[in-house]
Amino acid sequence: MNQILTQLADILEARKQTDPTVSYVAALYAQGPDAILQKIGEEATEVVIAGKNEQADQIIHETADLWFHNLVFLAQQGLHPDQVLTELASRCGQSGLIEKAARKT
Repeated sequence: MNQILTQLADILEARKQTDPTVSYVAALYAQGPDAILQKIGEEATEVVIAGKNEQADQIIHETADLWFHNLVFLAQQGLHPDQVLTELASRCGQSGLIEKAARKT
């Protein structure tokens, strides 16, 4: 699974050098972080709608769109999905309530 995230991260990084008229991702980069964040919001809403409708195929499709746009944002910010995976790994075996409380300090 990590392999696909790394592969996508490499592609998204390469798109920074691509002409925005021929690449959707390059066009998002050219529009700046607000455009990417707007797409994340739209995709998150579509995940919620698919979930409320209990449509497994649409939940999968929309979640893939949401994850993709999050990866675009990470790349735009100079971050890598491995950093997120490291954060998730650090939370494994830890109570979510304890982890959340620790963030407030």
